[in-house]
Amino acid sequence: MFALGKMLFVYVTLGGLAGLIGIPYSLIVGNVRLLYRVGVGIARLGVRAAGVRVELRGLENVPAGTSCLFLANHVSNLDPPILFPALPGQASVMLKQELMRIPLLGTAMRMAKFVPVARGHSREAAQRSVAAAGEAIRSGLHFLIFPEGTRSGDGRLGVFKRGPFFLAMETGAPIVPVAISGTQKLMPKGATKIRPGTVRVQMLPVIRPEEFARREELIAAVRTAIAEALPEEMRPADIP
Repeated sequence: MFALGKMLFVYVTLGGLAGLIGIPYSLIVGNVRLLYRVGVGIARLGVRAAGVRVELRGLENVPAGTSCLFLANHVSNLDPPILFPALPGQASVMLKQELMRIPLLGTAMRMAKFVPVARGHSREAAQRSVAAAGEAIRSGLHFLIFPEGTRSGDGRLGVFKRGPFFLAMETGAPIVPVAISGTQKLMPKGATKIRPGTVRVQMLPVIRPEEFARREELIAAVRTAIAEALPEEMRPADIP
């Protein structure tokens, strides 16, 4: 609980201060780049305050000068604040629509072109989210998605949703598969405390959507790449 408290203290105090100063400044200058850099810096600081050390590998696999779609496995609430600072440049993400209503934070996320996702399984809402994500990618942003759609309950890689791969094939954005391990031990799903320790983030070689005739083949290629980079106890039963 102490580690989680230190992380939340960093996020509440520094995040609130950054929002109070950074949001008006971003509105005046007409862009959110500085606020974004400050935000990911605060995310990184909060992770360190909780005693979590991040080993980042494979940045050389990220193509320079192009917007990429980063697809990562998801096992813990620690994953987003660890992954965002690991991404080069500026990135967007899909998140719950309710978060956009939080004062200051919601304004900052809208300015950063984060994409809200409504509750339920409305086809129209899903299409709007994919369209907004496509706009973010075409504007020059990277995009981070957890294709399982939710955190794994047992730490093993789950089944992927189809939506992220429709986005990939529609935009042609190169896919960078990302394997994250260790967070499932430091803060597993349902946990209310953080154990200090080490997390490994591995950026894997690019997979290009145009090289696949069918979306199912693309899904299988990305899922296999991530599975093979994970420790054995995190691999799904269908991928040895």
